[in-house]
Formats: sequence, C-alpha cells, structure tokens
Amino acid sequence: MSYVLLHNPGCSTSRNGLELLHEKGVAVSVRKYANKSDALSEAELRDITKKLGADSPRAFLREKDAKKFDLPETASDDEVYAAMADNPRLIQRPIGINGDKAALGRPIENLLDII
Repeated sequence: MSYVLLHNPGCSTSRNGLELLHEKGVAVSVRKYANKSDALSEAELRDITKKLGADSPRAFLREKDAKKFDLPETASDDEVYAAMADNPRLIQRPIGINGDKAALGRPIENLLDII
C-alpha cells in the first residue's frame, strides 16, 4: 500500500502533517489536490467519505469556506460533492489515505492512525 497525502502547501496544518509523516519515516506520495492537474473528482470525494468511515462529505468540509462561497447549510450531499470538486478550498486538509482507510489530519497526529 502507498500512503497518499492530500496536501495544500499553503496550509500550515497540511505542511506540519507532511513533516510529521516524514519524521516518522512514512513514505508519502503527495497529491496537491488544489492544483487543476491533481483535482479530486466527485467519485474520489465519495471514496474518501467511505474511507473516513463517514456518512457525508460534511465530515471533511471546511465550514467557514462553505459560508464564504455561499454553499447553503441545506445543500444535499450531491451538491456538497459537486461544490468540493469545483472548489477544492472547501476540502479540509490534510487528508491521509492508506489503502481502504483515510484520516483527516486535524489534529495532525490522526494521520498516523492509518499507518
């Protein structure tokens, strides 16, 4: 299995999470999901929800950015997935993915739970 970190280098928490994984000797493949070339599809976002053991994409939605980008609190899961795919700033970071498991790196130590 390969550990993939959904990473935003502009986010200090994401940078700290990557540093922690490197300190622990974890071989990490970094995916800069905010770049167009590494953007996440709706299908990938749905898969992340399952790997997190969550029922909704709201488990990794940045609520403050949802308000900023006018995503209504009443939006359906399908609408949230579509909004996240269109605007990756709506996605919490970092997220670690290892095989069939994922962890939201808030706090960053959670990233170690799926090693």
